[in-house]
Amino acid sequence: MDEIAGVAVARADAELREILARWRAAGESVALTPTMGALHAGHASLVTLAKTRARRVVMSIFVNPTQFAEGEDFEAYPRALEADVEAFAAAGGDLVYAPAVAEVYGEGFATTVSVGGPALAGLEDRFRPTHFAGVATVVAKLLCLARPDVAVFGEKDYQQLQVISRMARDLDLGVEIVAAPTLREADGLALSSRNVYLSADERARAPALHRALRVCAEAIRAGAPIAPALEDARARLAAAGFDVDYFEARRAESLASVEAAADGPIRLLVAARLGRTRLIDNIGVD
Repeated sequence: MDEIAGVAVARADAELREILARWRAAGESVALTPTMGALHAGHASLVTLAKTRARRVVMSIFVNPTQFAEGEDFEAYPRALEADVEAFAAAGGDLVYAPAVAEVYGEGFATTVSVGGPALAGLEDRFRPTHFAGVATVVAKLLCLARPDVAVFGEKDYQQLQVISRMARDLDLGVEIVAAPTLREADGLALSSRNVYLSADERARAPALHRALRVCAEAIRAGAPIAPALEDARARLAAAGFDVDYFEARRAESLASVEAAADGPIRLLVAARLGRTRLIDNIGVD
């Protein structure tokens, strides 16, 4: 087992279980924050929230290959374990689990979690059809391995949050899924590991994504019909140089389609490309 910045880094399942067993024997509660690393202030906010819900905080750092489709940025995804552990330690975390791919998906691995409901909402799944099966499988493994009292996920990946919440309920995994609010730059851009891919010009235009969400939400709250409000938002983003994958209004929990504000509570969700960078964001209407 390694140690970085005073934090133990477990590489194997057995190492993680050994530490968790000691904590549980001492009556200590455990929170888990699953990540793919490349930590920023948004991840630190997950740790801060987790610390209010449990005595000990574990972060998994694992770039999960099964949630990347062919042609996506798995190989290019930023990896900086030492810096990540230092950031986690500064946020007050207790233990990092950073396994190799072979530790998570051993020889002969042949099981996948099949997801429906919010995983088939026609949002991210329309563009990344294998993504949520990969996410659900690795998260289910992490939850079964760590058996935390709570697990904290950010609201920025809102469809993912709903998929995981649904899975935890449906499979009686015995963990409370806690949603952490999206952390933003001063100009509204949601913090993301992929923001580093933006050029200077793209970074200057990127806040238009959040502005479009806010304008659309305000229009719906003021009584505007949903469909024209969405069309106006898409047009705003196109004018700002975005290639829009989707800009939709959905029921906040199920992600089913909505036709009127009375169908709420409503969540607005958007995915759009700016140059080679794909950004996602969301806000609540109610």
